[in-house]
Amino acid sequence: MEGVGGDGVSGAAASLNQRGHEVWKLFQYYLDKSTPHAVYRWIGTCVLLVLYALRVYYVQGFYIVTYGLGIYILNLLIGFLSPLVDPEMEPSDGPLLPTKGSDEFKPFIRRLPEFKFWYAITKAFCVAFVMTFFSIFDVPVFWPILLCYWLVLFVLTMKRQIMHMIKYKYIPFNIGKQKYTGKKPVSGSSPRAD
Repeated sequence: MEGVGGDGVSGAAASLNQRGHEVWKLFQYYLDKSTPHAVYRWIGTCVLLVLYALRVYYVQGFYIVTYGLGIYILNLLIGFLSPLVDPEMEPSDGPLLPTKGSDEFKPFIRRLPEFKFWYAITKAFCVAFVMTFFSIFDVPVFWPILLCYWLVLFVLTMKRQIMHMIKYKYIPFNIGKQKYTGKKPVSGSSPRAD
């Protein structure tokens, strides 16, 4: 008699677990297919940003959720703009940033790659949007103070990051492939001596 009820429950749990695994594989499949389409991914994230902003504006609340979202995005931005190996923190045997003009070129490797940066921001907007439907997260605060504090934090953090970029001479963005133009001919002299 004991085994009759247990088999039905474990069979249902196994079926639910298998279904959840199939849904996760399907989600991962489409996530992998979206990898090369960075522009469309970021457009979708901007749509989520607008929906979230409209929701917060419409309900006139959830400023503390928005503040937390802003701090989280600032943290992600720092990881996106930082090199994988920080020359200040740890000397390593791996690729380092070139510090002199005579150093060998080494590509900039981010601590947080673009895809993971996008994925984390998109998840954060989705979670924050869902949180706006629960009144427990609507803590009454004076939002201008939070906004000013976040702006000060943003300016100080970006100033420190830009000073780090200047000190170690790196740019975390691709400006495009540099083209070799060759030597410019000296005016007045002919390149050929015919």
